[in-house]
Amino acid sequence: MKGTNLGEFEELVLLIVLILQEEAYVLRIKDEVLAQIKRSVAMGALHSTLSRLEKKGFLGSEMSGATQERGGRRKRIYQLTGSGKEILKEANEQRQMLWNQIPDYALKFA
Repeated sequence: MKGTNLGEFEELVLLIVLILQEEAYVLRIKDEVLAQIKRSVAMGALHSTLSRLEKKGFLGSEMSGATQERGGRRKRIYQLTGSGKEILKEANEQRQMLWNQIPDYALKFA
């Protein structure tokens, strides 16, 4: 199906959203990508990726309540949809299938 392929960064973002659960808002996702993957990401690139994942139906989002610590501003919290969980499961199964076919000696370095 066109438009439902999952790119590498998209997969990482979905996994991080799943890990963060109710703390999955943009700044926290950005920080977690850096902490977990050691990869810096621009806010614009992250916003584009989150928007694309929502359009594909892999993510949903809702606004949280306003807080004083944020000056009365609300956060957009992301969560995986059923389709998002399914696409992650498929991606994991595909990778495992391929990894399982690699002979042990092929990964040894000289």
